[in-house]
Amino acid sequence: MREGREHFLHVLGGDLSLFGEMLPKVLAGCLIGAFVTLLLPREMVARWVGHESGFTGLLIAAFFGFLLPGGPITIYPVAGAFLVMGADAGAVVAFIVSWTLIGYTRALVWELPFFGADFVIWRMVAAIPLPIIAGLLARVAVRAGFQYRDEIK
Repeated sequence: MREGREHFLHVLGGDLSLFGEMLPKVLAGCLIGAFVTLLLPREMVARWVGHESGFTGLLIAAFFGFLLPGGPITIYPVAGAFLVMGADAGAVVAFIVSWTLIGYTRALVWELPFFGADFVIWRMVAAIPLPIIAGLLARVAVRAGFQYRDEIK
């Protein structure tokens, strides 16, 4: 409003246009997350990346984060679906961090053409332990939160 009515209407139009472009993508991402809950058996998710999965669950979640293609509009609903299906927070954090740091699709499409193979390989190698560390920290944070909640009661 400080810049005038025309500027305000221009910015509002741009925002509404962006909202119109993003809404179908967000809805599609939410549908993908819902379909994941239908396609994968809950017992399998709980066994492989659930609360009792241990270190192996973090490795599995990190591996699937590395493998799954797509953008954040796809990955975050899938991560939410994993939580609903019984995955623990550490595994979901490892999944998201792995997708973010060592996802192969971004490396192939964006990094390799611009930075070359040496840089991409060394960056990915350096990032390999980070999803596991983040998953372990998430598990510690969740346990601390539950302990704090129990103390308050």
